[in-house]
Order: sequence, then structure tokens, then C-alpha cells
Amino acid sequence: SFAFQKLGYETFKELDAGEIVKITEDGCEVLDPGDPSKLKICTFMWTYYGYPTAVYEGVNVEVMRTRNGEIMAENDINNGCLPDVDYVCGVPDSGTPHAIGYANRSGIPFARPFIKYTPTWPRSFMPTNQSMRNVVAKMKLIPVHELIEGKRLLFVDDSIVRGTQMRETVEFLYENGAKEVHMRSACPPIMYGCKYLNFSRSHSELELIARQIIHEFEGEEGVKYIAEYSDSSTERGKRLRDEICRRLKLTSLEFQSLPGKVKAVGLPECKLCTYCWSGKE
Repeated sequence: SFAFQKLGYETFKELDAGEIVKITEDGCEVLDPGDPSKLKICTFMWTYYGYPTAVYEGVNVEVMRTRNGEIMAENDINNGCLPDVDYVCGVPDSGTPHAIGYANRSGIPFARPFIKYTPTWPRSFMPTNQSMRNVVAKMKLIPVHELIEGKRLLFVDDSIVRGTQMRETVEFLYENGAKEVHMRSACPPIMYGCKYLNFSRSHSELELIARQIIHEFEGEEGVKYIAEYSDSSTERGKRLRDEICRRLKLTSLEFQSLPGKVKAVGLPECKLCTYCWSGKE
């Protein structure tokens, strides 16, 4: 959505779901108006997939991520769980604007205690082999020791899928002298594999850390309680959060709520696909 800007073009209109237009030298002719009521755009486009300058349905990715971070900080302030830390930090790259928003709203300084070295390493979810994903995730992070050693750090990441890479990140921080590592996930716990986009390499929903834990807690009956586990205000939701926190060796952990996520995007919830969190199509 941004490539054409460098060619001197400007946004003329947003196409509705299924809309077909014909562009001529005289203007834009609508061949099929489509059906706006059928719009269901992936919310993960703003959370992770989208390039910062991209705009979907009139909402810029960078702006949404920053706003989402602000809402997460407000949640922590209102719930009395804003931690006493030295810095707010983002897991690069997509976690960074979420962290900037969190820092702006909380008043805690933003810092970059590690930098991602990108020339030779791809996005770490791309390799099909888990061990290679771990290598990529580890090798592309370069520490700034002065911003880690003896520091209490709060990190914001775009999501927690399997938890493998986050565990590696937390270990990396402790190995470099971090005193505390708090984590905030910019979206709710991921409960379902995506049916529509290949954003996850998981072959089974039991590869998702949230579903693993629910299955261990409840067995096959766990699917009945997914909505409760998704809500951090419920007893089951708190239990899930605490167990993920323990497994990843975090000082504290909080998730963005689904209503908070929808608010950050700014579109009606009926136009957003939230299947990976809610299971609702």
C-alpha cells in the first residue's frame, strides 16, 4: 500500500471486499461494488505481518502498534500491575513500536538493549525446522551490555506462539546480566492455528504454548474452557498466564486483551478476523 507513493501517486479510494474497479485515463469505473459486509481482515496484519508504513483499511501499521502499546500500559496502570523497571524495550522489529507506545503512556524510558542484525538473517518464523528457527532468533540479536547488566527490563513482543524463541530471548538477557525480565504480549494468547494464512509453522494446535498448557491442565476437556483461559481476569486465565510466566522464566507477564486489540485497530470488530485468539470465524 506504500510502494506507489514513491512513484508520485496518492490514495484515491479503498476497495471494499470483493469490489472490482477499472482504471482508465478518465477515472475509476466500478465494475462490481462487492459486499462491504463481508470484509474480514486479518488483525495480525497490523500486529506482526505488516510493514510499518503499510496502511490497511485506512489504518497505518506503525500508528496502530504504538496505540496498542499505549492501551497495554493503560491496562497495567488501571490493574495496578505496572512494574518498577528501568527500561521499556521492544523485541525487534515488530515489538518495537508497541514498546514505544507503552513507554510513552507509562512514562518509563524506552531503550534498545539488543539490536537485530538483519543483513544475513531472515524473519525467524520462516524456517520450517524448529532448531533452525532457534538459531536464527539467537544469532540475529546483538546485546548492548550497558543497557542490560543489572537492569530491570520490560519487553513488549508482538505475540507468544510456541514460546520457544521467547524462552531463548529471556535466557539471552539473563546471560547478559539482566536483573529482571518482564514481558508484555501485544495480543491475547494464541489459541488456534490460522486457517487462512501461513503465519505459523505449527502443524498442531498443541504446538501452541497456550494450548499445550490447557491440555496439560484439563486434558481433552480443555477446549470447553478456552474462552476463560483467553481472559486474564478469570481464574483460569490467571493460571495460564502464571504457568507461561514460570516456563519462560519471566518476572511478570501480561497479555493484551481482545477488546484492547480491537480498540487499537479502530475498526468495528465485525470487520476483523480474530480467529487465532477467539476461534470465531
